[in-house]
Amino acid sequence: MSIYLAAKRALDIVVSASMLVVFAPVMLVTAVCVRVFLGSPVLFRHPRPGLHEAVFCCLKFRTMTDGRDSQGELLPDMERLTSFGRFLRATSLDELPQLWTVLMGDMSLVGPRPLEVRYLPRYTAEQNRRHLVRPGITGWAQVNGRNALDWDQRFLLDVWYVDHCSFALDLKILWLTVGRVLSASGVARPGQVSCDEFWGTAQSNQSRS
Repeated sequence: MSIYLAAKRALDIVVSASMLVVFAPVMLVTAVCVRVFLGSPVLFRHPRPGLHEAVFCCLKFRTMTDGRDSQGELLPDMERLTSFGRFLRATSLDELPQLWTVLMGDMSLVGPRPLEVRYLPRYTAEQNRRHLVRPGITGWAQVNGRNALDWDQRFLLDVWYVDHCSFALDLKILWLTVGRVLSASGVARPGQVSCDEFWGTAQSNQSRS
């Protein structure tokens, strides 16, 4: 293990453990509020690909209800996201349970955001290099636009991080993240409450070759 990876893991353990202790009261209150306003389960668990595409369980506080139409189908995200859910996303309180995932080693504080497992076969070989490092709670794409970026921009920034990651860069990203969280910038693209589906660029790239 390189000195950088050892230092990065040490930082992950120290910071995530400390923040879990410091934010324990906030997480408890948030969990109670989620249960009251949004229902059960309090935590949203979703499989995500991590380092070398190994699948792990990503944790978040839920931000949407289970509202369904007359046919029993889930309503659109826009209709299920309440004002309380918007508040959780804007303040990034919904991300706090991921500190446990960082402590366990499936995620890092800094790295490309873990995306849907179903996206794996849709990546180009270049885009798939984002899995050469552990996914993070925050990352280079998050401090350079977050969800306001389109998919191509996000993947370019993710791969740039893979090629340039260092302890100094990680500290810079963590520092910039504080400002992004406080300003609540880039939480979603205008008129949207969640990311567009990523359908892949591999097919279009192949057609141009």
